[in-house]
Amino acid sequence: MLRPIGTDGVGDVHSPTPAAESGPISTAADARLSAELTSVVAGARRRALRDGDRHIDTAHLLHSLLESDPGVRVLFSSGQVARLLGYLVQRSIGYGLQWQGTVEDSGAVPLVRDQAGWSPAAAGAMEAALVRADGRGARQVGGVDLLVALARNAECRAVEVLGRAGVDPKALIAAAATD
Repeated sequence: MLRPIGTDGVGDVHSPTPAAESGPISTAADARLSAELTSVVAGARRRALRDGDRHIDTAHLLHSLLESDPGVRVLFSSGQVARLLGYLVQRSIGYGLQWQGTVEDSGAVPLVRDQAGWSPAAAGAMEAALVRADGRGARQVGGVDLLVALARNAECRAVEVLGRAGVDPKALIAAAATD
């Protein structure tokens, strides 16, 4: 017996990334994200879904930071943003950095559990950005907070991309400290 299919002729289709809608920090903490960082997270989520990745990872976050946050871009020297975006675009089209289909877990930061849709390293970076903002006495978490959190995890994908583009993560952290 044939089962009736939906009106679109496709039937039941389930997204391979249903959990990507949830975030790595609590709803109360979500309210503390700056407008720029909210845009960055939304962009990283869209990029992960478009790329067919099951998790938002640190490279998705870095890519979205570079595209969306002018406060982050000013921390890079001339030409570095273009090189970084070049590596990240190669990755998104399946050429160059080959991470698709794998979950990022650098092991360099404590695992943040129950963060469906986020790699452990990305969830840890979001939590570290919140802690950095608290340390600055800031009411909102900004893109620079997230960039510093990413740069501090020497084993994450974002730092691998930074290294391939000739960007020193320690220099970024130092530049952010003077900002």
